[in-house]
Amino acid sequence: MNIKSFFATREQLLYLLAAAVPIAFTTWNALLNNFVVEVARFDGEKIGLLQSIREVPGLLAFSIVFVLIIFRQQTAAYLSLLLLGLGTLLTGFFPSVVGLYVTTLIMSVGFHYLETLHSSLSLQWISKDQAPSFLGKISALRSFIALFTLAILYVMMKIFDIGYIAVYVLSGGITMLLAIATWIGFEHFKDDIVQETKLFLRKKYWLFYVLTFLAGARRQIVVVFAGFLLVEKFHFTVENMLLLLIVNTILNMVCAPYAGKLIERFGETLSLKLEYISIVLIFILYGLVQSQTMAVSLYILDNLFYTIAIALKTYFQKIADPKDIAVTSGVASAINHIAAVFLPFTLGIVWIYSISAVFFYRSSHCDDCIFINIFTT
Repeated sequence: MNIKSFFATREQLLYLLAAAVPIAFTTWNALLNNFVVEVARFDGEKIGLLQSIREVPGLLAFSIVFVLIIFRQQTAAYLSLLLLGLGTLLTGFFPSVVGLYVTTLIMSVGFHYLETLHSSLSLQWISKDQAPSFLGKISALRSFIALFTLAILYVMMKIFDIGYIAVYVLSGGITMLLAIATWIGFEHFKDDIVQETKLFLRKKYWLFYVLTFLAGARRQIVVVFAGFLLVEKFHFTVENMLLLLIVNTILNMVCAPYAGKLIERFGETLSLKLEYISIVLIFILYGLVQSQTMAVSLYILDNLFYTIAIALKTYFQKIADPKDIAVTSGVASAINHIAAVFLPFTLGIVWIYSISAVFFYRSSHCDDCIFINIFTT
């Protein structure tokens, strides 16, 4: 394959954009808990507020509609990737409360806009019968790049003792270079269907909206507090966290394509029920955990079952009017992040008094998902 043919198709663009994200975001996410504890001296309340700030751009993802009045979806995706890289690059230079809040916001704007745009373009460009497998491959690709990134991070920090600043600069810089390369290399593909450019909520999408809201609420507790539990309660080092993330990433890389095939064979409803029931059990056990081994096992299992979450996207693709996809992707991201903005800060305060209560709260949201999914489909 020559360079010109590599930059020829929509699928290749989606693959490359998907591959670029983990280089910056995996670095930011993998090092965050250790960086804020060891360098910035954060406690549970401060990390909760930081994570709430991180989710504000997700809450405002519906504003992508206004961005698309000025820029085409592809161009907006390139700009978003640049912001993701820039925010990551700057993180190590500002190990203060305000500094981390600002760099997190920059990174998050890029990340959430790009996720919204990538989801929108995937559902528009990939056929319904191929979408689950394609999204499974995208997830596997991201996992592979994340795995490679984690391995490089481990070597850099464990063997060569390279500091946080250099690591953040390298990963953020590479991501920005990839954004420029995709912008220059790919043609601007014509939209098959002109997308709506006005905000709306449609009654026929109500179940998708509700499940998206509940998924956002429960997922935040994993993102914010599961890793923080390992560092704070079980004293995981940055090297141990990287090794755990490597294991998770390998499993996701292997299992994500099979998750796509499972969805194609059994359908979205049954697949989502399997995910929700599994997560209820996992987070009840999280609330009772007393050993490091059990905490690590639950962390891995949760990540494994989360590969099925792509079923919610393909469910929407099947029920959606094609011209609604871009706007509804932005609205869905906003709905997903409503609870994400206030939950980390609120539960960060709860964390101070009861770690178990945080995880029991999350399992209750999974119960809601199961109930709604069973009795409305």
